[in-house]
Amino acid sequence: MSDQNVELRKAGLKVTLPRIKILSILENNPEAHLSAEDVYRSLIDAGEDVGLATVYRVLTQFESAGLVTRHNFDGGHSVFELDRGDHHDHMVDVDDGTVIEFTNQEIERLQHEIAEQHGYELVDHSLVLYIRKKK
Repeated sequence: MSDQNVELRKAGLKVTLPRIKILSILENNPEAHLSAEDVYRSLIDAGEDVGLATVYRVLTQFESAGLVTRHNFDGGHSVFELDRGDHHDHMVDVDDGTVIEFTNQEIERLQHEIAEQHGYELVDHSLVLYIRKKK
């Protein structure tokens, strides 16, 4: 059984050809953050006959099953990345849309500290820095 089949079954999803193809694109794409349109274009470029509505539906199913994480970086435009279980934050270049992943233990510590100072326990967070190259 292929890795994609195992992942889909572990997530409680039926193994279908569109799901396998979309999961494969997400796993094998060097650009880790893809929009539904990016996935759709990759399928079309590969000669696959999958509609855009199917791509949206499958990505939503993947999100519900915990296989992908959805981010809304720029004005509500959603991008998806595989959820590999590791926490990281993001920087988004406002000029070209490049997404850079990073981790910083000092930032993580400070976020927990700030939540505690306000009487809360931090359970999850999302940090996005919008950046521009210095001129």
